[in-house]
Amino acid sequence: MTQQSPGKKPPSQKGKATSQKPELGVSLPSVLTVKQMADLLGITPIEAIKQLMRRGIMASVNQAVNYDDAAAIATDLGRTPVLKREEEKEKEKEKETPAPKQPPVSKKAAKAQKPRPPVVTVLGHVDHGKTSLLDAIRHSNVADKEAGAITQHIGAYQVTVDGKEITFIDTPGHEAFTAMRARGASVTDIAILVVAADDGIMPQTLEAIDHVRAANVPIIVAINKMDKPNADAERVKKQLGEQNLIIEEWGGEVLAIPVSAKKREGISTLLEHILIVAELAELKANPDLPAKGIVLEAKLDNTKGMLATLLVQDGTLKAGDIVVVENRHWGKVKAMFSDKGKRVKSSGPSTPVEIMGLSEVPQAGDAFTVAASEHEARLIIEKLQAQQQVRKAKSTTLTDISSQIRAGETKAVNLILKADVQGSIEPIKNSLERLQNNEIKVRIVHSGSGNITESDVMLAVASNAIIIGFNSRVEPRVKRLADSEGVEMRNYQIIYRIIEDMEKTVTGMLEPTYVDVTEGHAEVRALFKVKSAVVAGCYVMDGKVTSTSKARVIRKGKLLHESNVNSLRHFKDHVKEMGAGSECGISIEGFADFVIGDILEFYRKEKQ
Repeated sequence: MTQQSPGKKPPSQKGKATSQKPELGVSLPSVLTVKQMADLLGITPIEAIKQLMRRGIMASVNQAVNYDDAAAIATDLGRTPVLKREEEKEKEKEKETPAPKQPPVSKKAAKAQKPRPPVVTVLGHVDHGKTSLLDAIRHSNVADKEAGAITQHIGAYQVTVDGKEITFIDTPGHEAFTAMRARGASVTDIAILVVAADDGIMPQTLEAIDHVRAANVPIIVAINKMDKPNADAERVKKQLGEQNLIIEEWGGEVLAIPVSAKKREGISTLLEHILIVAELAELKANPDLPAKGIVLEAKLDNTKGMLATLLVQDGTLKAGDIVVVENRHWGKVKAMFSDKGKRVKSSGPSTPVEIMGLSEVPQAGDAFTVAASEHEARLIIEKLQAQQQVRKAKSTTLTDISSQIRAGETKAVNLILKADVQGSIEPIKNSLERLQNNEIKVRIVHSGSGNITESDVMLAVASNAIIIGFNSRVEPRVKRLADSEGVEMRNYQIIYRIIEDMEKTVTGMLEPTYVDVTEGHAEVRALFKVKSAVVAGCYVMDGKVTSTSKARVIRKGKLLHESNVNSLRHFKDHVKEMGAGSECGISIEGFADFVIGDILEFYRKEKQ
C-alpha cells in the first residue's frame, strides 16, 4: 500500500482512472488549452473534451480552460494538481524579451483560411443498416415544420449539430468511394464504418476497412442494431481489435458508438463525436477563392435538363460562374439548389449543391474548377487533357518499384493479394510481410479470396498498388480496365514464385519479366474430326486469333489446358489470323477433349 505524506489528503478516485500512478502530481498553468491539458494529463484530446462535457463545459480542442477546471479533471483522473506559478514568470519574461519572429505572414493570408464543415462518408456491409443510419441522421435533424425539405435527394446533404454543420456523402459503397479516389478525388474527411451488433464483422466490412485505411482518413465505428435482442457490442469491439482497429476505451484511437438507426438512439452522440474528430483535424478552406471541387453525381431530368451534384471543396461557387469539368467540357451555372431543394445564389466550402447549365453529363469523381472567362475555360481544358495523358501513360510495375528501391526513391511496396481460396491467403500474406526490413515496408492494402475484380483494380489505382493473384481468374473486362489504368497484375500458380519475386523486388534486384498479353477469345460451337486430330469449330468473340498464339482452354471459369495453337483454318485453308466475328477451325497442341461451350483465350508473351 502506498504511504501518504503527513497532512496530505489522498487524491480523489472519482471518474475514470487512467494508467497514470495516483501518487504522481501534475503541474498546471493558470490558463491552458484543452490540447495542452490533455498532453499534461496523459490522455487523448477527445477524452479531455469528454471530461469537460461531464462537467457541463463545452470546449473545442484549441479553447482555453482555467486552472480550477483543469485541476478538477486532474483530480478525477487520480492526479495531484499543482499551480505552476513559475510558468507565469516565464511568460512575463517572454513578453519583455520576445523570441525571434517567424517569417512574416500577411494578415490577408492569415484570415483567408476559415473552418469548414467535415465531409463524412458512411460505409459498411450491405445488410448492416448504412441506409437506415443515413435516413435516421437526416430525419433527426429536420424539424417538423421542415419535413417537406427532406424529399430532395442529391446524393449529399448537410445536418446541423450545436450550430455546426456536417456534410454527408451518400455513396453506393466502398467501390464507389475508391473509384472516386482513383480518379484523384480526395473527398472524405471522416469515414463512418457501420457494423451490425447482431452480425459482427462480415467480409464486406473487411473490404470497407481496407478501402478506408488506404484513404488514410479517421474511422468512427457505428455499432448499429443495438435494439436487437441478440446484439453484442463487446463481440464487435473484439472483432475490431482483431483487425487492428483498437477502440478508445481499450487504449486505441478508434471511436465506437452504439446506435440504433431503427429507434434513432445514439444518433446525437455519433454526431457530437464527428464534430470532435473534425475539431482535432482543424479542417479549413478559403471561401474567397473561385470554387473548385468534385462532381458527386449527375443525371438528366425531364424538366430541368442536365443536373450535376457538386461538392465545393475550396472557394465559393456562385450562380453565373463558368464551371470547367475534367472530362473536357464546361458550362455556365444557370441555377443552383441546396440539398433541401431551395434555390441558392452561392455555395461555400464542404457544401453540396445541385447545378443546371453543364453541356454534357460528367462522371462521379470528376474534378471541377471555375474559370474567369470562356477563353480561360478552354485553356484549362487543354491543360487537363495533357495531365490525363500523363496519368494514362504512367504505370507502376514490380520492376519499376525494384528500380526505385535500388535508387533509394521509394521505401514501400503496396500489394493487393487475391487467392482462389481463403486458406491460401494467410500463409502468402505472412510470408510477404516477413520480407520487409527496417528500410523497406511491404504493405498488404487488401486481401481476399476469389477472382480479381474491377474494385481491386480501382483500389490499386487509388493506392498505387500491384495486384498479386494466386490461382485467381481475371475476366477480360477487368484486364481491359487494368490495362487502361496502368495497373500491373501478376498471377502465380506456385507460392514460392511469389515470395521469390517479392524478395527480389524488396532487395532491388528484380529483372524485367515476360507478361501475358491477351489477344482475343473464341467460343467452341462445333467439333470436327480431321484424321486423328480433333478440331474445334469456333466463333471469335473479340480481338483476334493467330496461328502463333498461345492458348488456354477454359470450361465454366476453370482453366483446363494451356499450350499453343496447333493449326488455324478457315474452311479447308490454313490461315495466319482470324478477327472478331469470324468462324474458324482451331486445334490446340496436346488437347483434344473439347466440349461445346468451351472458351479459348489467346495470348502472347511480351517482355516487360
